[in-house]
Amino acid sequence: MPGAEFGAEVRQHDSTGVIDLHGEINLGADQALLAAYESAVRGDPKTVVLNFAHVDYINSTGIALIVGLLARARKEHRTVRAFGLSEHYREIFAITRLSDFMGIYPDEDSAVTATAAASS
Repeated sequence: MPGAEFGAEVRQHDSTGVIDLHGEINLGADQALLAAYESAVRGDPKTVVLNFAHVDYINSTGIALIVGLLARARKEHRTVRAFGLSEHYREIFAITRLSDFMGIYPDEDSAVTATAAASS
């Protein structure tokens, strides 16, 4: 059964880059995820927020892609926040320790507000 094709749209919320993720995060998401990140950081925001609300599935390769994005953000002195994760993926992010490297929030406003508070 073919999965939902990955897509990502970038927008700004205050001075934060937000990436709305859709579909499956797997090997096929590599180039689109990288392009979305590059677009989100074009204005040099200190923080990027990932919206997982419309992500159907993340496999181990998808986890590795997210780890790579986190490593790049860290190298660039950026913070990554996330919201919209299902309970299942919250558990996966805790087990894989991804949540140690990016804040997980219940909604976009919480993620952006935490970002604003952290940069104050």
